[in-house]
Amino acid sequence: MTDLVQTMAVLEDLIRFPTVSTDSNLAMIDALAERLSDAGARVDTYSDGSGAKANLYATLGPERAGGILLAGHTDVVPVTDQNWTSDPFKMRQDAGRLYGRGTCDMKAFIAACVAMAPDFARQATRLPVHFAFTYDEETGCLGAADLAAHLATRDDTPAMAIIGEPTEMRLIDGHKGCNEYCAHFHGHEGHGSLPDEGVNAVEYAARYVARLMELAKALKARAPADSPFQPPHATINIGMMQGGVATNVIPGRAFVNWEMRPVSAGDADFVKEDLAKFIARDLLPDMQRIWPEARIETQVIGEVMGLTPMAENAARDLVMALTGANSTDVVAFGTEAGIFQSLGMDALVCGPGSIRQAHKADEYIEISQLTACLEMLGGLGPRLG
Repeated sequence: MTDLVQTMAVLEDLIRFPTVSTDSNLAMIDALAERLSDAGARVDTYSDGSGAKANLYATLGPERAGGILLAGHTDVVPVTDQNWTSDPFKMRQDAGRLYGRGTCDMKAFIAACVAMAPDFARQATRLPVHFAFTYDEETGCLGAADLAAHLATRDDTPAMAIIGEPTEMRLIDGHKGCNEYCAHFHGHEGHGSLPDEGVNAVEYAARYVARLMELAKALKARAPADSPFQPPHATINIGMMQGGVATNVIPGRAFVNWEMRPVSAGDADFVKEDLAKFIARDLLPDMQRIWPEARIETQVIGEVMGLTPMAENAARDLVMALTGANSTDVVAFGTEAGIFQSLGMDALVCGPGSIRQAHKADEYIEISQLTACLEMLGGLGPRLG
C-alpha cells in the first residue's frame, strides 16, 4: 500500500508538467533526475539539437552490461479542443480512477518505476536496473532514436527492455512499424487554358498516389505465412493530399502525406526503393522537360521500427514469471520497443492502463492497473540480487 501511495504522489507531480510534444520536457526530466539521483542512481541526460528537450538514462546497481531496462516516454499529446471536465494537468481521483493528461499514456508507468527506485537500489546487487525516459515518442519516437545512438556507444547495454505503454498489463511482443512521410511537389504555375506550358503539381502528386496504391497491392503478396498481425501484410494509407488555388490556375505546389506500416524492414525498403526509381525514371523527367527547376522532395516525418516477435525472448519469459501470464499478443499501435530491440535487447511491451483511454479528454487510469504494475515491479527487484 505504501508503494501505491508513493506512486500516486509521484504521478500527481508528473501530471503537473505539461510535456506536450510541441513544448519542452526539461522540467520533468530534471525532476526525474533528482528523484533517481536521490535513490543512488547514476544519471545521464542527453539534450536534443534545440536544447529544449532531453532524454534521461539512469542506472542502479553494478556497472556492467546486462540487466533490465524500464522505458517510457515523457511527452503527451495536446489537450487543445478537447472537452475536459477538469484541469488536464492537475491529477484528479474519482471512483477508483486517476484522471489527467498522461495518467494512462504513460506517466503512470514512469511514476511506478521511480517510486520503486529506492527498493531497486537495495536489491540490485547482481544485475543493474536501467531507466530510459524519452522525448517526442508521440511525434515519431524521435527521442528514443536519439537515445539509441548514445546507448550504442556505451558498454553497459541492458539485456532486456520492458516498455511500459498502456497494455492493461497484457504482454505484447510484436507490433508493426509506422513510417510517415510528406512528399512535396514543386511545379510551375500557369493559366489553366495552357496546360502544356505549366507543370501541374497536383497531377504529378496524383500519379505518385496511384503508384502508392499499386505498391499497397503488391505488399499483400509479401505477407509472411506466419504473420501474427491483422491484416497480415504491410499497409499504406494516404492521409492527406493538397494543392492548387483555383480551377483556372495550373497548381505549382502540392503535397501528399502518407504512412506505411511495415511488417518487416524489407517491406519498407521495397516501397522506398520503388518510389525512388519511379520518381527518377518517370515523374521528374516529365516535370523537368517543361520546367527544369521542377522538383520533388520527400520529408521523413518519422520512421518507427516495428517490434518483431521472437521465439526466444528473455524479457517475455521474465514478465510471464512475474505476472503469471501464459500468453502474448500483438497490437496495432507503435512503440519504442523496436528501437531497443534493434540494439540487441530482448524487448516486451507491458504497462498499466488501456490504450482506449489514451489521447482523449478525461484520460484516466484505473488504480487497480497501477497496483498490478507495482506488483510486477515488486517481483522484479529480488531477481536483481
